[in-house]
Amino acid sequence: MAIHDLPCFGKGLLTAALPILSAAGIETAVLPTAVLSARRDGFPDCTYRGLAGDIPKIQEHWKSLGLKFDGICTGDLNSPEQVKAVFALIDGFQKEDALVLVNPDMADGGKLYPHLGGTFPAEMRNLCGKANVLVLNLTEASLLLNEPYLKGPYKRVYIDSILKKLGGLGPEKIALTGVRFDAAHPGAAVYDTKNGEIDYVFSDCTEGDCRGAEGVFASALFAALLNDFPLVKAARIAADFTVEGIRRTRAAGSDFRFGISFEAGIPDFLKALKLFG
Repeated sequence: MAIHDLPCFGKGLLTAALPILSAAGIETAVLPTAVLSARRDGFPDCTYRGLAGDIPKIQEHWKSLGLKFDGICTGDLNSPEQVKAVFALIDGFQKEDALVLVNPDMADGGKLYPHLGGTFPAEMRNLCGKANVLVLNLTEASLLLNEPYLKGPYKRVYIDSILKKLGGLGPEKIALTGVRFDAAHPGAAVYDTKNGEIDYVFSDCTEGDCRGAEGVFASALFAALLNDFPLVKAARIAADFTVEGIRRTRAAGSDFRFGISFEAGIPDFLKALKLFG
């Protein structure tokens, strides 16, 4: 089950999660939490219709069908009511050994998104406790941990300490994006709380906007984990897929507000997952 906002225009959120997961051979049900005329981060004047009131009705119908899910991933949510509804969905529809990924898509650049209230990080912290896998950036990490946001480049000792603190929220696996130890090599840090291993995946710097990149990375990571790849290998596959999408968007001169061009990279992504080729 993929739980995200649905932008009518612009790639990202549900319009990225569904094709990426489906291409990876994962039969995916969708639950839109809101319908927007366009991506909010690219078009702040977009229309917005929240669907929190519809979720209980969907939930009741799904219960009547006896549905249970092997995996649940959730990203952009826009109100405490939506967070609570998703909390109940996870409780009601996950199989015993389900993989639950939470991407608390709520902040970037040191700031909470302006459409969210000040209590939102506390609500999201509760939802993160439901996650097996947590994918987030450093701004979101600072809000969840009630710590000041620090702008990079970073020292490894600092990133390691953030990962271990995030592990205290409950997830077994953590992927922290926006990590860089120098200006030229951005990447992600991953932490497996069960074995205590911390690893890093870096790429050459990709200039330009990266709107929607974290959602693409999270969906690709989830697909790799559901295909039984270990965390660090899954992160490498997801990072390569995402970075190539950013490069492709820049090379085409496309407007980054429309989301990154991940579609043409799906064949290479599937080869990395060993699904064909």
